[in-house]
Amino acid sequence: MSIQVSHIYKQFGTFTALDNVTLDFAQGELTALLGPSGCGKTTLLRIIAGLEQADAGRVLLNGEDATQRHVRERQVGFVFQHYALFKHMTVFENVAFGLRVKPRAVRPSDALIREKVRALLELVQLDWLADRYPPQLSGGQRQRIALARALAVEPKVLLLDEPFGALDAKVRKELRRWLRRLHDELHVTSVFVTHDQEEALEVADRVVLMNRGRVEQTGTPDAVYNDPATPFVYGFLGHVNLFHGRVEASAGGGVLHTGEVALPLDRTLDTEGVPTGDDAVVAFVRPHDLDIERFSPGSGGIPVRLLRTLTIGAMAQLELERDDTGEVLELSLPVTQYRQLAFRTGELLVVRPRALRIFPANLSAGKVQAEAEARQ
Repeated sequence: MSIQVSHIYKQFGTFTALDNVTLDFAQGELTALLGPSGCGKTTLLRIIAGLEQADAGRVLLNGEDATQRHVRERQVGFVFQHYALFKHMTVFENVAFGLRVKPRAVRPSDALIREKVRALLELVQLDWLADRYPPQLSGGQRQRIALARALAVEPKVLLLDEPFGALDAKVRKELRRWLRRLHDELHVTSVFVTHDQEEALEVADRVVLMNRGRVEQTGTPDAVYNDPATPFVYGFLGHVNLFHGRVEASAGGGVLHTGEVALPLDRTLDTEGVPTGDDAVVAFVRPHDLDIERFSPGSGGIPVRLLRTLTIGAMAQLELERDDTGEVLELSLPVTQYRQLAFRTGELLVVRPRALRIFPANLSAGKVQAEAEARQ
């Protein structure tokens, strides 16, 4: 089942939770709604499910307007962050619950319910726990049972609200890989909410970045990470270093002036739409896109001093302080290379960005959306 939400608005008092949100979710696709707390992603999920009503806009399921349909009529399975299992029921009865409460005319027989529940417990690899109660299970096991219960009613759409948020990091990583494999087997149209960018990039077919009730960008995990549309998207997805400054145009590509440093920009740099002259810009570079060496008089780049180093596995993370502005930068490089360089804490070094991405300082999701609509 495909899902479309069109021009959705939702306010809680004076707070705007969703501001003109329009999205399409393709049939069989696994989509992540990603963004910081309070950005509107859970509200949007609840509106799709029918658990919340929008102030304006429409929800279409398979092209049919479902805005006024009751939650029971939407054929939606919902998985909550904190499981919402019935503690007084066994695992088996929790999974069977949605089937047993169906109207008598469409309720399966007891034999069919037993068969279906056993099959679902085998699917989530927990059939051996059928007679236990939720308090006797681990967090990861409870979440898989909650997913089996949602699947029992054969939903056309599966909605998951931060399904792994209450779990520790190791279990969370195992379960998101398991969810991806399960989705590849079932192909149920699925939307899950998360604020964990690693989780979204690893699991989803498509990522929707949200901020302050608006959609900043949609695309494949590779597209949103490597071609961010706004400063928010660049800063939210992974670690970044941020430079404030202005761009001076030149035949060779231009110069970024930041603090007391002028960084040359080559012709290959994507600066389309970036203002030059006195207009402010922000430039981003990821820690692995910085080169570093010892400072020497006349060397180009940004003079920095090494504050501290943290070695994690095969990578070394360097914390550096700019000599001109005092701002802190992060740089990552292989541990073997770091050991060969043998930098000392407090030593004066110089860094040079290999890949800068520059945006107008006042760029917002609203402006990006308006420009996209104007081009259509």
